[in-house]
Amino acid sequence: MENELGTSSAAATGQIAEAWARIRGRLREEVGEVEYRSWLRQMTLSAIEGEEAVILLPTRFLRDWVRSHYGDRLRSLWTAENLGVRRVEIRVAPEGRAPEAEAALASSLAENLAAPAPQGLAGAAPQPRPTQSTLALAEPVASAPRGDARSDSRNDWAAPLDPRFTFDSFVVGKPNEFAHACARRVAEKPASPGFNPLFLYGGVGLGKTHLMHAIAWAISFNGQRNVAYMSAEKFMYRFIAALRSQSTMEFKESLRSVDVLMIDDLQFLIGKDNTQEEFFHTFNALVDAGKQIVVSADKSPSDLSGLEDRLRTRLGCGMVADIHATTYELRISILQAKAQGAEVDVPPRVLEFLAHKITSNVRELEGALNRLIAHANLFGRPITLESAQEVLHDILRAHDRRVTIEEIQRKVAEHYNIRLTDMSSARRARNVARPRQVAMYLAKQLTSRSLPEIGRRFGNRDHTTVMHAVSRVAELMQSDSTFAEDVELLRRMLET
Repeated sequence: MENELGTSSAAATGQIAEAWARIRGRLREEVGEVEYRSWLRQMTLSAIEGEEAVILLPTRFLRDWVRSHYGDRLRSLWTAENLGVRRVEIRVAPEGRAPEAEAALASSLAENLAAPAPQGLAGAAPQPRPTQSTLALAEPVASAPRGDARSDSRNDWAAPLDPRFTFDSFVVGKPNEFAHACARRVAEKPASPGFNPLFLYGGVGLGKTHLMHAIAWAISFNGQRNVAYMSAEKFMYRFIAALRSQSTMEFKESLRSVDVLMIDDLQFLIGKDNTQEEFFHTFNALVDAGKQIVVSADKSPSDLSGLEDRLRTRLGCGMVADIHATTYELRISILQAKAQGAEVDVPPRVLEFLAHKITSNVRELEGALNRLIAHANLFGRPITLESAQEVLHDILRAHDRRVTIEEIQRKVAEHYNIRLTDMSSARRARNVARPRQVAMYLAKQLTSRSLPEIGRRFGNRDHTTVMHAVSRVAELMQSDSTFAEDVELLRRMLET
């Protein structure tokens, strides 16, 4: 009996540890690497006390910050893990306790397990659903799931959709408007001809996962449908577990019983031939039965070298929608929406600065804004351009383009079909003066050179000439959209 209790305690401890790892991973994905490292990395799980998870942080400052900004999210993530946790208590770790808090978890669990386990600790209590439809949402995990694969697979996969990732909160712009329209169509009419499968692809942090969650939310509210959403990694782990437990038929039947199958990050299956074959057969069975398939990846089907040809062909036979890198206008819109949602007044100059400086990743862009807002709230200071440069110095340094004035002059001269020597000549003809002003404007925006130094590079002109050029170009960009697009195109060409 003692051995059985010890085994049960160890197994439950392992389940708790895995759940905590998934929660931390989900938070890291949601808030971005910079914000996670600033505020959440030092969290440790101390104990599960009844229906309460106890999380420790090393300082009172961090405790208060995490409690006010992430307390509700931590509680919802714990509840979603079906571990009987209904509350989360965030405390300051006693001196010397934080590093060993995770190790102490086993003993605290043993006491709780001696009594009847709370509902959901071993067998998951049914979670509320938007309708009678089933949402089966799963995240990547670090190792294959434990336990018998013969248990209810969809229950093992169950987890809540992120409430932030809906169509209403998705900011639409030229780079993503087609993918957004396709996602809307699938959400409204699953398995429509020409849209099955729907294949979304694009770089990291451009909104693929947001659209996937939005589709699942919309379908779950609009109809009585079973939606299975999981990562490709989770699909593989479940398949391996089914092979080991000789329960592949249960695995197949569980997948084939859903109405909508959504697989995120399909590129993970590259090089995994057996899992690819199982996915191919599942794909065919669902499409033949009139069920919807939605897949996301970092590249288009034709560029996913390493996938079987027959699978790439099937993936490309429906609707393929790409999400391009963000434009300056879209980044501004995203930042404005984020600031409005946080109910914080962020000056337009600061938003424009961030949109210009952080161009590669929407998650990093939002993380930078979150960090800036947090700093302002903590110290009670207004958000200014100067404070943004100070607080985000490490991020900005990583994104320093190191564009030279010579590169700007050469690119602008080529674009306007003038000679490079015209940039420093005394000619004042309009077809020369305007490109020269544009080059001065871009030199001010994209380099750290002072106005006098920029003037010297343009034929020893006075710094007031540079100031006039910068203000004149800015005015023209406000009044002439074609001119503004021209300058923005040059900026993007120099930034890449």
